[in-house]
Amino acid sequence: MKEYQVIIVGAGPAGIFAAIELSHLTSAEILILEKGHDLERRRDTDPLSKSTCSGWGGAGAFSDGKLNLSPDVGGFLDRYLSPAEITELIEDVDQIYLHFGAPRETFGTDIEEIERISKEATKCGLRLNPSRIRHLGTDHCFEILSRMREHVRGQIDIGFEAQVAEIDTEPSGGKLTLRTSNGKAYRANYLILAPGREGSNWLSEESKRLHLSTMLNPIDIGVRVEVPAPILEPLTRVTYEAKLLFNSKKFDDKVRTFCMCPYGEVIRENLDGLFTVNGQSYAHRKTHNTNFAILVSTTFTEPFREPVSYGRHIALLANLLGGQVIVQRLADLHAGRRSTVERIHKGLISPTLQDATPGDLSFALPYRHLTGIIEMLEALDGLVPGINSNQTLLYGVEVKFYSLQLKLSRCMETEIPNLFGAGDGVGVSRGLVQASASGLIAAREVARRIGGNRTKNKKFPWKRSTA
Repeated sequence: MKEYQVIIVGAGPAGIFAAIELSHLTSAEILILEKGHDLERRRDTDPLSKSTCSGWGGAGAFSDGKLNLSPDVGGFLDRYLSPAEITELIEDVDQIYLHFGAPRETFGTDIEEIERISKEATKCGLRLNPSRIRHLGTDHCFEILSRMREHVRGQIDIGFEAQVAEIDTEPSGGKLTLRTSNGKAYRANYLILAPGREGSNWLSEESKRLHLSTMLNPIDIGVRVEVPAPILEPLTRVTYEAKLLFNSKKFDDKVRTFCMCPYGEVIRENLDGLFTVNGQSYAHRKTHNTNFAILVSTTFTEPFREPVSYGRHIALLANLLGGQVIVQRLADLHAGRRSTVERIHKGLISPTLQDATPGDLSFALPYRHLTGIIEMLEALDGLVPGINSNQTLLYGVEVKFYSLQLKLSRCMETEIPNLFGAGDGVGVSRGLVQASASGLIAAREVARRIGGNRTKNKKFPWKRSTA
């Protein structure tokens, strides 16, 4: 059984940033255990035969690569830190991304235009949540992640295709133990759990077994909308991604736009054989369409405590009906009929996910969610005419599994001493920046306990926060 000072579970943004920070602050022996593949193998593997959410970079490797640089966007760090502390952490995260090659250009900085859009949105029953955004692009994400991978090469150990099965919190020689599904075991003084969205189901089961306190975050279920790019150009040229909030009239549910991808493409996500839909934009090439998600948030109450299973069942139903991803024209949805290949082809919009199955989303989405989506489209049409067109394409389903939130301290420590959590999988983030920031928080506390930078005299190439 090999022993380390620190083991990190998961090589997504939270795990990567924790590893980078620890490698600069300490001389600790560090291991990352990742169930997926290394970056190059992820790039070369058929996306239908692999998970797009595990491996080096996590779900972020195939994401649109948006860095939301505002403290009230992208997660729940405000449950632990003050706005000033979050702002400082986000600045650190941004500087690290810039160090590894993120572009300098930012969106959402034209205050006058933002205020104008916000006023127009209010007239339509929408609320704009402004955010300063740095867009990496899916292709650029790979370049940045590759540089990060090279940066830690030789400094830390990484085990790929190493799915953690069990955490043993009974100290053995002062260390905690991890066991993988292939029978290997590792010990460490400190564990940082950063399993990402795909690991939320596993972490939920482990939390029950370890008697860790959890809370339920909302689960987000909806569709991906695709329209001609010029329709959304008045928003995207100013904000890149317009985050708009809406309260549904019939059910008073929170409905929001998410992950707007100007001139991008709709993609399929593979969550270990469960197919959902997502979107991405590239840094170096464009399509003729823009896509974004409309998500309906639901917070379940007692006695139901299985929102992840609920979301998976809806996605599985869509997979059962459509093979993988369903696409439907809005006109067909309103007419109560399925879309067909012929109806899609005669429309004005050429689908960017061309092998999606034409079908009927009303067989997969609950009435409550579908009602909220339709109402949101009607409201959006007042802000940007053309969104609620008969030709608009809807892909489904899109599900965001953020439903488990571990009880954590300000430094991301669980109720078990020296066991930390970070990122989307433990319910503290919903995007690259806050996931990365939570990794920094956990790493800095672990480094403090180990002894800080006393054993390693390295200059930081980026600004370092004291948060």
